[in-house]
Amino acid sequence: MGQQFHTWRSGDGEKLWLSLLIDTMEQVARPEIREMPCESSILMALRAQLARPVSHCTHVASRFSLRN
Repeated sequence: MGQQFHTWRSGDGEKLWLSLLIDTMEQVARPEIREMPCESSILMALRAQLARPVSHCTHVASRFSLRN
């Protein structure tokens, strides 16, 4: 699966990345998965990641936009 993320910027890679994201979100939304406990270290790392400022890449354009 790691190999798939290396190609997300080329060709249909964005579609692949978005598809994998949607699949993951659907899996974790299942009740039996949501009921599972999560380690506090994972939650702390996630909170730290979400607290970081968004990095803007000016040289990479995405076909996905709210204006489409």
